[in-house]
Amino acid sequence: MLRILRNGVFGLAVVLGLFSASPPASAAYPDRPVHWMIGFAAGGPVDIVARIMAQALSDRLGQQFIVENKAGSGGNIAAAAAINAAPDGYTLLFVAPNNAISTSLYKKLPFDFLRDTAPVASIMQLTNMLVVSNAFPAKSVQEFIDYCKANPGKISYASSGNGTSVHMSAELFKAMTKCDMIHVPYRGSAIAFPDIISNKVQLIFDNLPSALEQSRGGNVRALGVTSPKRWPTVPDVPAIAETVPGFESVGFYGISAPKGTPPEVIEILNKAVGEALKDPKVIARLTENGGIPRPMTPAEFGKLVADETEKWKKVVEFAGVSVD
Repeated sequence: MLRILRNGVFGLAVVLGLFSASPPASAAYPDRPVHWMIGFAAGGPVDIVARIMAQALSDRLGQQFIVENKAGSGGNIAAAAAINAAPDGYTLLFVAPNNAISTSLYKKLPFDFLRDTAPVASIMQLTNMLVVSNAFPAKSVQEFIDYCKANPGKISYASSGNGTSVHMSAELFKAMTKCDMIHVPYRGSAIAFPDIISNKVQLIFDNLPSALEQSRGGNVRALGVTSPKRWPTVPDVPAIAETVPGFESVGFYGISAPKGTPPEVIEILNKAVGEALKDPKVIARLTENGGIPRPMTPAEFGKLVADETEKWKKVVEFAGVSVD
């Protein structure tokens, strides 16, 4: 009788323990605000898209997604901050071509991006756009090349920082056209535009969202896009490849997390991004900013980042540039 009683008490304790045990942290994810590290200044193309998606994720997951701008070093300051954060899903990183480029461009990075991050989701694909000051005489890509060759070393181009696709698009253009231009890096393209508008710096190969906004506003003149063919959202702007055969620089935006982030958290985030990219309002806002929504599984996005890393390594070698 005593044995039966003891067994019954033990069984009840087990059952009560199962009901009282705390659920895994990821089961209620997210139960507090999520911080999203952005490697560039507020107001730039990355920041614009990040804030669109942050609101969409907040609406779907019921917690605030806080955009934190950690500009500098071609986005590597933000990458380091995210990589060194706890892998719990509450610190994320906005991923763009700069992260793929930096792997080969920077010689002394304190991290290995592919090794130290976990892919979460793809957001969109986009092109860059070559825009020039309205005071600049060239009205086409060919006129630009002719003017550049007639004035070697007298033209300067802005970028959103060393190692960004904005920087490397210009370097690839220099290498393929033999144009001699001076690089002026900024901590984000939004900061660079006042100098371009005033013609202190003559041009930028900026991400389409902000370049499009500035050109539509009449502040700068659009000469060409960096995609191999004309971009669907700006079909009236020629592809640079129409003048410089083989020229191509197409980018991507997405999300990664610190390595070790629970797979179930990544799945929740990926699903939320996928749902947002089906929302007509979100699609319209991304399209307005020149992007094409491109949802992917975490594995597909991881492959994209790895492939882009290899592609940009070849461009870095071709252009012969590096940053210590």
